[in-house]
Amino acid sequence: MKKPGRNDPCWCGSGKKYKACHMAMDEKIESYELQGCIVPRHDILKTPEQIQGIRESSKLNIAILDEIEKRICIGMSTEEIDRIVREMTKEMGGIAATLGYDGYPKSVCTSINEVVCHGIPDENRILKDGDIVNVDASTIYNGYFSDSSRMFMLGNVPEETRKLVQVARECIDVGLEQVKPWNFLGDMAQAINDYAKQHGYSIVREIGGHGIGLEFHEEPFVSYVTRKGTEMLMVPGMVFTIEPMVNMGKANIYIDDEDGWTVYTDDGLPSAQWEVTLAVTEDGYEILTY
Repeated sequence: MKKPGRNDPCWCGSGKKYKACHMAMDEKIESYELQGCIVPRHDILKTPEQIQGIRESSKLNIAILDEIEKRICIGMSTEEIDRIVREMTKEMGGIAATLGYDGYPKSVCTSINEVVCHGIPDENRILKDGDIVNVDASTIYNGYFSDSSRMFMLGNVPEETRKLVQVARECIDVGLEQVKPWNFLGDMAQAINDYAKQHGYSIVREIGGHGIGLEFHEEPFVSYVTRKGTEMLMVPGMVFTIEPMVNMGKANIYIDDEDGWTVYTDDGLPSAQWEVTLAVTEDGYEILTY
């Protein structure tokens, strides 16, 4: 990474001299890079002003899912969920990040039971007693992106499926315990993977979390099947999502040939996922969406 001179303005835009701002952190990052570690470039790290922008976007994102939590019910179509998200996002001055993204046709993803992710809302898909549903909302506000998802259990959900949803939620907390400066993304990945396996579950390999903030999907890709001490070094200013997809059966998945989006478990067993956006801080992390 290119470093300014000691008395030059810091690259982060704070207006401070480099030596009084990010120089010590950059030197520490460089020491890891010399050991062969993957380290973040400056453009991956967010400034305090950018993180504040992501916070503001996250407020809308959280409010949208809070509203869905109040209104989701048996007998509702997934198209109705999309309508609520679309209208509420517009009313608050935001934009649904998924709408039109690489051709995705809706404002939210609704993934039911064996659908792992990217389920497309449909007026003919009616929520039933016993369903589990992941609602994944992504929001743009004043140019800043935020992203989160929640699981909802409708009516008489079987106990074994309730356990899956609970363990998927706990995987987030287990992963967060490993989020701190100078740990690696692989530390978090292994903690999550080990926890899921302890309960007899598997983690989807091909799809993971991502950097976010100035774009919908940024570097780094965040895997949940890699090993401790591997992947990118976590550094203050990194903003990314934690969103492991936890399968009751095997990790194998496939994508619907017709719509090109909907991801299913290969064995037809349920999958559960929660998603948070967070920022790495000087002493740990700040959760921006939950």
